[in-house]
Amino acid sequence: MTQSTSDAADPVEAHAAAKARIPDQPTRTVAHATFHLERSYEASPARVWQALTDPAAKAQWFGAPADQVEILDRAMDVRPGGRKRLKGRWGGGVVSTYDATYYDVIEQVRLVYCYEMHLDDRKISVSVATVQLQPDGKRTRLTLTEQGAFLDGYDDAGSRERGTRDLLDALGRTLAA
Repeated sequence: MTQSTSDAADPVEAHAAAKARIPDQPTRTVAHATFHLERSYEASPARVWQALTDPAAKAQWFGAPADQVEILDRAMDVRPGGRKRLKGRWGGGVVSTYDATYYDVIEQVRLVYCYEMHLDDRKISVSVATVQLQPDGKRTRLTLTEQGAFLDGYDDAGSRERGTRDLLDALGRTLAA
């Protein structure tokens, strides 16, 4: 029985398990999922915005530790029509690719972007995500909503939500440091 990525503690094993769930032949199906997450950070909207949009600042919290993944490509250009790409090879050999395009960028207020995910050469999902920042005294409230289309037999929305929760927690740790 294949372990679900939502149950796997090791990201390398999780990516190998995710790849194992992809059917050899595309099933031409789509499974939809939406999730909504909120966080409150003890930081100004300007500081949270920088952590989300500055390539060096985002590299500190977005992604896996260097001992788990070899970064093959990383690029980021936050502006309407700009792109973000993160491609890495996991310890088990699986290559994951995140390709995003920014559609709405309102500094310190909102980001709307679409992204697709690949495991090796198979597209597994396409999503639209909205990140909103709202000042709350000396804190910033971050709200993220993601709508995903999981493709061709790859239906692991729970893992995507868990991974996004983990990333927002990593953002919080970076902002608290």
